[in-house]
Amino acid sequence: MPHESTESIPATTHAAPPAGARERAAATKISGGNAYRRLLATPGARAFTVGSLIARLPMGMFSVSAVIMIAGARGSYALAGAVTATGLAATAVVGPWTARLVDRHGQARIAVPATLLAALGSLALLLCVRYNAPDWTLFAAYAATATTPNTGGMSRARWAHLHRNDPAVLHTANSFEQAADELCFMLGPVIAAFLCSALFPEAGTLVGVFLLVTGVLIFAAQRATEPPAIPGSTGSRSPFRHPGFPALLAVFLATGAVFGALEVTTIAFADAHGHRSASGAILALQAAGSCVAGLLYGSARPAADVGRRLLGCLAAMTVLMTGPLLAASATGSLIAVAGTLLLAGAATAPTMVTGMTLVQRITPAGQLNEGMTLAVTALLGGIATGSATGGWLVEHGGATTGYAAPASAAALALLLCAVTHRPRPGSAPLA
Repeated sequence: MPHESTESIPATTHAAPPAGARERAAATKISGGNAYRRLLATPGARAFTVGSLIARLPMGMFSVSAVIMIAGARGSYALAGAVTATGLAATAVVGPWTARLVDRHGQARIAVPATLLAALGSLALLLCVRYNAPDWTLFAAYAATATTPNTGGMSRARWAHLHRNDPAVLHTANSFEQAADELCFMLGPVIAAFLCSALFPEAGTLVGVFLLVTGVLIFAAQRATEPPAIPGSTGSRSPFRHPGFPALLAVFLATGAVFGALEVTTIAFADAHGHRSASGAILALQAAGSCVAGLLYGSARPAADVGRRLLGCLAAMTVLMTGPLLAASATGSLIAVAGTLLLAGAATAPTMVTGMTLVQRITPAGQLNEGMTLAVTALLGGIATGSATGGWLVEHGGATTGYAAPASAAALALLLCAVTHRPRPGSAPLA
């Protein structure tokens, strides 16, 4: 597909889909419920979706389990945080390379051994904690989990392959996947905390490993829906070097900072009001709002200009992210803040769905897994940056002041998108 010569977030231009695709797209838009039923009626879709969901649930479990396990055994939250941060940094480095191998050699061939290696890293961490191994072994073991494949990205790649000529169905698929991500990250920490407290500290990690391996094996076994590997892409340049991609990653980086700052600040705000144990439930409200919004967004009409739609979503997120700051400043009420977080979540999923759609549009053929993993890596980097920034603001200005961080990060993402978006006159609608 053509690319802009300038470093900008492009508005995509596509030829009109064939008549059959237009008819399917029109049929899909009849109602949201019908759209999702038709989506999952795709041959082989339910099987790989089940595997994907099982494999993604532990993504919200591992870090919480590691923190509880390490802090409980070593008595140091600083050590626990440093270990999980090291794993995040390792994932940022290793993740795109794993995705590139997936594109070149196929999902099943790479995802299974990569998952087994990551599972061994988690089990090694458990044993090192259990048997009081030196601290450096915890960092080494958790860094090995960085080979965990991006199952959500691989699932999106399958939808893109199956419905490459039907933008309306692909829009619904991306919305479904984002809602699934929100659901998994909402339930994962709750399940992990329950297992580690109700059973034993290592229970969260053990269950997470079992779910990850089981889910990936089920997912990889569905070979009929697997996108074909493109060995010829071995010599291709990274998607990062394609016009428009770095600008889009900058937007993802700033968006990730919204999430990281919001999490740290909310925990601090709840703690300041003597209800730290409620922080998980409050953050779950934001994820729940995002999950519902994602499903509703899937029944909306696909954007004619994806870049402009992303700009609108970021504008909505910027406005809604000021809600927690205003509620905390004006009322100081934990309930009021929780309500604004629920509303703020309404803009999260549409922003992520639109952003991932744009990633799919500007990533070269045969490099889709790598492109989406780079986007996720940018998000993770933003989350880490936002966590640090939000923590600094809380430390120096108080928990209420901390809510300025997610609002500012959302405004930065909006500004980056506005500066880099270059609409093309006469761009054709996606459906």
